Amino acid sequence: MSEDSPSSGQRSWLDKLAQAFAQEPKNRQDLFQLLREANRNKLMDDDALAIVEGAIEISELKVRDIMIPRSQMVSIQVDQTPEQFLPAIIEAAHSRYPVFGENNDEILGILLAKDLLPLILNRPADFNLRQILRPCNFVPESKRLNVLLKEFRANHNHMAVVIDEYGGVDGLVTIEDVLEQIVGDIEDEHDVEDDTLIRSVPSGDHIVKALTPVEDFNEFFKSNFSEDEYDTIGGVVLSAFGHLPKRNEVIEIDNWRFRVANSDSRRLHLLRVSKVG
Repeated sequence: MSEDSPSSGQRSWLDKLAQAFAQEPKNRQDLFQLLREANRNKLMDDDALAIVEGAIEISELKVRDIMIPRSQMVSIQVDQTPEQFLPAIIEAAHSRYPVFGENNDEILGILLAKDLLPLILNRPADFNLRQILRPCNFVPESKRLNVLLKEFRANHNHMAVVIDEYGGVDGLVTIEDVLEQIVGDIEDEHDVEDDTLIRSVPSGDHIVKALTPVEDFNEFFKSNFSEDEYDTIGGVVLSAFGHLPKRNEVIEIDNWRFRVANSDSRRLHLLRVSKVG
């Protein structure tokens, strides 16, 4: 056998993978079904499945679907002094901030928090925020996420300001927001404050907060989980696992598939839910 010939183990794996995809998918749902079948047959682990599904889904999503709306943007006015804008920067703990001019539709540039570090040692008497601003990237709210990700990578940008059809500021989007759609939620304490308990994703799955009341979960999914034993769907899932699961651990309960999208050392935060069969 030559060095380039695949071993019997490799052939076996390739044969199984080829068999799993022998039936050509006719649509996106068929493709997702084949991917999940490959996962059940141990040809693809849970992490790989989640990433492949996310990579497929972003071609269906637009900037407006994931952007941070204008009302939730942490921004700075160009005429503010460091004493005025630093408290907001410290509280938000972000790395980039849009800087507005005379009105809320005039964005002059992006402030990188790291560019303020020299002020610790030496603050010039004639400090001018305009002098340390980085150029701002503007994108329409209708841009597809896969296109935006390519632009982020090509231009080495991490943030873009979203504009509406009239040129007004609609919100902002970061490369983290896009990557979350592929690799799963990169959660921080601000993300968990969203009031939405259940939201759908293009694959047909749903992202569900672990604190969703069992009654609300049953009503939305037409399921029959006991409302007497547990108050939240997170309690149901935690009990079924028998331990505090880590991200991407999966369990099936009563024909429902639960994947842990986010958790910490104390509790579950987000679950990805799909119907089995």
